[in-house]
Amino acid sequence: MEVLASTGVRDLYPPQAMAVEAGLLSGEAPFVVAAPTASGKTLIAELAMLKVFLEGGGKVIYLVPLRALAREKYDEFTRKYRAAGVRVIQSTGDYDSAEPWLQRADLIISTNEKMDSLVRHRAPWLRDVGLVIADEIHLLGDPHRGPTLEVVLTRLRLMSPEPRLIALSATIPNAVEIAGWLNARLVEADWRPVPLREGVFYNGAEIFNDGTVRWVPRESRWDAVNLALETIRDGGQALVFVNTRKSTETVARNASPYVTGLLSEAERLSLRELSGRVLAVTAEPTRICRRLAECVACGVAFHHAGINHAQRRLIEDAFRAGGIKLIAATTTLAMGLNLPSRRVVIRDWWRYETGLGIHPLAAIEIKQMSGRAGRPGLDEYGEAVIVARSKRDEEFLFRKYITGELERIESRLGSEPALRTHVLASVAGLFTTTHAELAGFLEKTFFAFQSGAGRLASIAEEITGFLEAEGMMVREGAALAATRFGRRVSELYIDPLTAVVLRDALHRFDGSGPLPIFQMIAHTPDMMVLSLRKGDYDEMIELFYAHAGELLLPEEERYPSEELLAEMKTASLLLQWIEETPEERMVSRFGIGPGDLRTLVELSDWLLYSAAEIGRVFRLREAVRAVSLLRTRVVYGVREELLQLVTLRGIGRVRARRLFDAGFRGLKEIREATAGELAAVPTIGKALAEDLKRQVEGKKPR
Repeated sequence: MEVLASTGVRDLYPPQAMAVEAGLLSGEAPFVVAAPTASGKTLIAELAMLKVFLEGGGKVIYLVPLRALAREKYDEFTRKYRAAGVRVIQSTGDYDSAEPWLQRADLIISTNEKMDSLVRHRAPWLRDVGLVIADEIHLLGDPHRGPTLEVVLTRLRLMSPEPRLIALSATIPNAVEIAGWLNARLVEADWRPVPLREGVFYNGAEIFNDGTVRWVPRESRWDAVNLALETIRDGGQALVFVNTRKSTETVARNASPYVTGLLSEAERLSLRELSGRVLAVTAEPTRICRRLAECVACGVAFHHAGINHAQRRLIEDAFRAGGIKLIAATTTLAMGLNLPSRRVVIRDWWRYETGLGIHPLAAIEIKQMSGRAGRPGLDEYGEAVIVARSKRDEEFLFRKYITGELERIESRLGSEPALRTHVLASVAGLFTTTHAELAGFLEKTFFAFQSGAGRLASIAEEITGFLEAEGMMVREGAALAATRFGRRVSELYIDPLTAVVLRDALHRFDGSGPLPIFQMIAHTPDMMVLSLRKGDYDEMIELFYAHAGELLLPEEERYPSEELLAEMKTASLLLQWIEETPEERMVSRFGIGPGDLRTLVELSDWLLYSAAEIGRVFRLREAVRAVSLLRTRVVYGVREELLQLVTLRGIGRVRARRLFDAGFRGLKEIREATAGELAAVPTIGKALAEDLKRQVEGKKPR
């Protein structure tokens, strides 16, 4: 416990004391902790972790829903526990590996999806796990992330010996039900270290849940900016949540001239330096990067998925340090934004979704955002304010979000797309070898606990029929077994439907160029496909007809549907990427952000790797060679002629092209050149030139 004391922990918060009194440190019972944001849930998990470490009780797994949160927890726990000898390792990528080196870890920080992959690979060190921490357990109700979290927890609870489970959650109405499913003790509290006032802003006035009414000075034309400025002027910081990326940038740029006027000269100097670092993150700054850097110099930032990961981290660190005064973020990114501020402004409390249209956000999402208000140790209070646009809105917002009840968390496992991959994984991993065992596994899920196992069993029967028809599974009587194809699909961590698309397309491969292969991966359910803008249709129809005969689709699917045109747009972007089109031009032409481009590259890398592996299963050698070469080009974003150069440390697509154009076309030319000749190439410089010489000559760097 000296470790915790060294980090400033002296007394326990009420929820933490409740957990200790309920037996957190005196037994092995599972726990569900449901309490507001910033109420100390993580420390409850840490107390259970330290108990394991002190008693030699095995490894600890800490599960989070997002890579950004995994990195945050890794940094936090490494800083806290390195001196105590606790080996902390983060594992979030490469779904086709059991990662045996994790055997060396005491504490493993992982996303739910990565842990699902590790369980599928039957990583041997899983036998040594004594404790599992599941953060954000209320995401069981998320249609995208919930099914994987549910299956992972179900699978881990069936391990022998069964590890202890500590599940952490924001306040939810059916915490008792989740605790019942996990056979866990429930610690439920509404205490916060910093009191939270929640209210609605309309027509110049804030009306709070404690009856307080306050008028907000009108310094600008924008309500959200005025609400933020009121707090910043008083020494606080603000988060503004909006529902589109464009809106985050608009709010940040609107606020910048007002916020910069509130900064000291020392703050302006520090922010100018930070602005330069934001711009220097990438060798190819885009317009979005430059806009962000301009805002940062004024003490303001915008935050959305289109921004480079390194830039996001710089912004978040600066906000925590107090340098950035205001961040405008998308509501969809609220879960991954662990940044307390004095005031949270929720400007947009609705969302547009295809098939649903515009609809209000769930109350639990609003509570997640509101929970960011109040900086422990810095603020005496936190405020969360929702912006109304009419008197009718004001009444609705109070009724739904301020005084209304939260929605129940309900399992999302009972759909075929959600269950398809997990049924195959269950059979391929030999977790279940008969229909009865599969049914027994499904009976242990949260869905079955809530609704009974009958519906799941019916869907599972349809799925096993599909998997058998597609050659991924065979059954003899009651026995179920995965084929070589099925096992590989499960290991690759792709949707079985993705595997079917890739297999069928690869069998049609006849030496096609890059575009048909890119369209092939864009046609899979695992790919993020770009949306079409009004001006895209004519261009994509023309592109489709120019390549229709080359596409790796069955004849009956080769018609210019909206879905296929969106796939062609995605394929076109990837083609531009490997042809070394500058990022600025791509971002502008395709209507995306640098972060989106990076996500597409990572997804394409994974799917091209998966395609090559499936090609190997079916011995499609020519297709495997073509896909593997294309994958390497996608990873680096270069033409084939630069592949030697980009293998060198410190050389990306921009520097490789400049070296090539200067006559240094491969490792041979680098080896024969002097460091001075290399340093004369733009963007290379003396230090990198000397390092390149060491690399090609096989010498270790100094």
